Amino acid sequence: MFAPGHQVDLLQGSQEFFSALVQAIERSVNEVRLETYIFNVEASGALVAHALERAALRGVKVFVVMDGAGTDSLSPEWADRFSAAGVSWRIFSPLGRMGLVVPSRWRRLHRKLCVVDGRVAFCGGINVLDDFYDPNHGVLESPRFDFAVRVTGPLVESAHAALLQFWLRLQATRVVRQGDLTAAWQALHEAAKLTPEVMVHADASDATPALAVPAQTRADLILRDNLRHRTRIERAYRQAIGEAQHDIIIANAYFLPGRKIRQGLMHAAQRGVRVRLLLQGRYEYFMQFHAARMVYGKLLAAGVEITEYHVSFLHAKVAVIDGHWATVGSSNLDPLSLLLAREANVVVDDVAFAQDLQARLEHAMQVAGTRVDPAEYANRPRVQRMLDRVAYVVMRALLFINGKRY
Repeated sequence: MFAPGHQVDLLQGSQEFFSALVQAIERSVNEVRLETYIFNVEASGALVAHALERAALRGVKVFVVMDGAGTDSLSPEWADRFSAAGVSWRIFSPLGRMGLVVPSRWRRLHRKLCVVDGRVAFCGGINVLDDFYDPNHGVLESPRFDFAVRVTGPLVESAHAALLQFWLRLQATRVVRQGDLTAAWQALHEAAKLTPEVMVHADASDATPALAVPAQTRADLILRDNLRHRTRIERAYRQAIGEAQHDIIIANAYFLPGRKIRQGLMHAAQRGVRVRLLLQGRYEYFMQFHAARMVYGKLLAAGVEITEYHVSFLHAKVAVIDGHWATVGSSNLDPLSLLLAREANVVVDDVAFAQDLQARLEHAMQVAGTRVDPAEYANRPRVQRMLDRVAYVVMRALLFINGKRY
């Protein structure tokens, strides 16, 4: 799974992520491909929008896809600006009047992935969204807690192939709706030929320069979709948890893993591995907030340590195991990510990288988290227990409607 020859840089928060992303876009000469769940141009999010516009104006081919649930529309101003500059942009699966009532609409584009000139990739949990702003809650007092990575090396080809393939499928869908079946077939045929080993390379003479740091890290890109890669991210987690020897630390915004991952975490704790979870402590959505708490009991009883992040919204989807295996990406350990959405995670086998990420997670636990006490959890108010159960049952029922068992 892991391939050598990578340089992987950890980016914390939108400030670090946007700075690195904008720098890469400003240096682009051929192509920029970006996918994101939320594309919001408020505050610092405008930095990315302006960079994409400038790149297109100087002749770079720019392709942007945003999800229709995370981003229902672009403002008329930016729609006009992108079109005038030559930015090719699409909104994937707009919700329309029925919203998420239609089960098929739960299959979202949740990955945050970008490739610039076929040379550098960005992957993680950070949307094009300012850390101090939330579309549902307004201005935040403290920044959202999240991570991304900047990567050079072999996995960039896989990321580029995934982005190109998805764009071609969107094009095929579009021309089908316009009635041009021949063009649709050609687009689908081109998409089908793409594999992680096949990519349209930029000219190496003028492409974005690689970082001037020895590329020694072993890494891989793992994708989740609803076709060939339904369980890749879940299997990567399960294997790493099953092989853990002394330490597991997972930070997840929305945490409701299936039975196999829950059992893996409990078995690890019972065989002496220290298992720590950093989870969402602030109320954001009813379903995710309450359903997650239904699985606390057995985990706590097995010796798993749970800390809830309260200072701001936790949005990270990361893990570190045994001080060398790490992952940073868009996938939560919950049914929406593991069963329905398109996701992307980078997995890394590197001591320095893993220990850097672990130190940041441990710091967050110490200064911004509250440890869940097993006795207090068992004696939580009856109303809260009822809400937890209702959310859990409703979640499972909705998954059943979608044809999923969890």
